[in-house]
Amino acid sequence: MVALVSRRGRTMQRYNSGCRLVAGCIPYRFRKTDKPSLGDIDQAIEVMVVSSQKGRELMFPKGGWELDESMQAAASREAFEEAGVRGRFEGKLGKWPSKEQDKIHHMFAMRVTELLPQWPEMNARERKWVSVGEAREVCKHAWMREALDKLHELLSTPSGQDNCSAQHALTTLTENSILSCTSKLAGFNDSFIYQRNKAGK
Repeated sequence: MVALVSRRGRTMQRYNSGCRLVAGCIPYRFRKTDKPSLGDIDQAIEVMVVSSQKGRELMFPKGGWELDESMQAAASREAFEEAGVRGRFEGKLGKWPSKEQDKIHHMFAMRVTELLPQWPEMNARERKWVSVGEAREVCKHAWMREALDKLHELLSTPSGQDNCSAQHALTTLTENSILSCTSKLAGFNDSFIYQRNKAGK
């Protein structure tokens, strides 16, 4: 069982030239649509934002990169602690300094594969799926909007388009399999009822 406790303190925090190193990600998922907007990634995906602990500011999950973990491990941990998601990293989006120049944010793209019902900071933060356009409006930091632009670029590449097509195909296949299974079961039940009624006559 995974402990629902966030790491605390900064005794293990990494620094570089006095700047605190931060790792985070933009969690995203493809929308469930009949026809994915392959020409417009912004319409094909949703991204997750979380509220800050001290207010209603919305942001992407991020936090201190510590000495006993890799950069990706730190980003994955923060996504779990703050947003309750797990997923697969699709690439690094870049690094950005904070406005105060006291932090460096290293950000990744994470395709969400698991949305957890409980997570360490569920009582301190809210999580929300929003469109890319909405995320650009609610994220007040310029570097977060730049990270969104990088996500758009990443998913607009041929490999990103393949991911979108594959995800849609998987969703369609799953839904069709369910419909097929349901139809077969319905047919079996109808046949069973008919045979039973016939035998009872």
